[in-house]
Amino acid sequence: MTYTFLQHYWWFIVSLLGALLVFLLFVQGANSQVYSLGATDEGRRLVVNSTGRKWEFTFTTLVTFGGAFFASFPLFYSTSFGGAYWLWMIILFTFVLQAVSYEFQNKLGNFLGPRLFQFFLVLNGIVGPLLLGGAVATFFEGSNFIVQFDNLTNSQFDNLAAAVQLSNSEIGQLSNVVVSRWGNASHGLDALLNPWVLVFGFAVVFLARLLGTLYVINNVEDNGIRSRGRHSLMVNAVPFVVLFVAYLLHLLLKDGYAYNAEGYILMEPNKYLHNLIDMWYVAIILIIGVVLVLYGIATELLRDTQTSDAAPLGPALSGIWPAGIGTVLTVLALLLTVGWNMTAYYPSTANLQSSLTIANSSSSEFTLRTMFYVSFLVPFVLAYIVYCWRAIDKKKITREEINSDHAY
Repeated sequence: MTYTFLQHYWWFIVSLLGALLVFLLFVQGANSQVYSLGATDEGRRLVVNSTGRKWEFTFTTLVTFGGAFFASFPLFYSTSFGGAYWLWMIILFTFVLQAVSYEFQNKLGNFLGPRLFQFFLVLNGIVGPLLLGGAVATFFEGSNFIVQFDNLTNSQFDNLAAAVQLSNSEIGQLSNVVVSRWGNASHGLDALLNPWVLVFGFAVVFLARLLGTLYVINNVEDNGIRSRGRHSLMVNAVPFVVLFVAYLLHLLLKDGYAYNAEGYILMEPNKYLHNLIDMWYVAIILIIGVVLVLYGIATELLRDTQTSDAAPLGPALSGIWPAGIGTVLTVLALLLTVGWNMTAYYPSTANLQSSLTIANSSSSEFTLRTMFYVSFLVPFVLAYIVYCWRAIDKKKITREEINSDHAY
């Protein structure tokens, strides 16, 4: 279990969390269609109570994703979360608005009315996936930051005992050492000026809307919502496929950011295509993921041609599950492509040698090794989530349920 293995292992864990987060954005995707899927006040409450059963999973996964990045690749955390803070603050602000909106939209004494809070849900449903997708796209397109690696090897930090003995004035001087800084005053929002970042961001938006529609169709016992949902599938499927295919082709043909054994960053033509060829198993995961997403969409659209819900396709083949699993596999493959095989996963457009790799941005071997053993608890956590999910979704949302005291 070498240091290199641990770095690759933790990039896999972070990538898996990121993939699960993209799948769980179905909550945002459904919320962005509250008015179109719901159509009536009662219908909107059905949609909100459907997604309201799951929004904590999305928020918790987002926090866990950030925490895992902080623990395993702290230099990325300080560079992106600290430098591109406007981008991340807007994301977090919309998620806070979401949490508040669920709790207060139908509370007694809400003088603002439920529609304002439903608007906040729509806002989070569009802005959240767009900016999160844009943040992921910067892994391929790069961001405007500068890292001063020399400040990471300050001799005064080489010996912890010596560092403890520093005077207050010396500690104050060391605390002002800047390791990374953003290259302009936009602090992350400049990424949205890159058209390819927007292409990928909107692809995530439409993917979230597809998954949200599939989830609501499967979770809500209402023929009107199901009918509108199947129409929404086609409306969102076309732009998603166009945007995703366009970005995938762009990714395979563009120059990528590689690094050699000495850690020197260099541009390599068709780097990401080469990664998929070299890591053929990742390419297989990507292909399976894309096929499953398309199969999940087709499953629900074909069900619409039947005369009843008891279609030959069968209720067990509800589109949300193949599409959801396909989403996780696709995003996982993309993130592995950008992090493994001597690839800089967070390129710098301001200074090429400031680009971050899993080799130059990870925690110490001791930290990664300790967390490796802690990660053995992850399957138990996932099992608990699956158990809770099944218990929550055991009964579908009905009009009678939204009139209870526990409804949103």
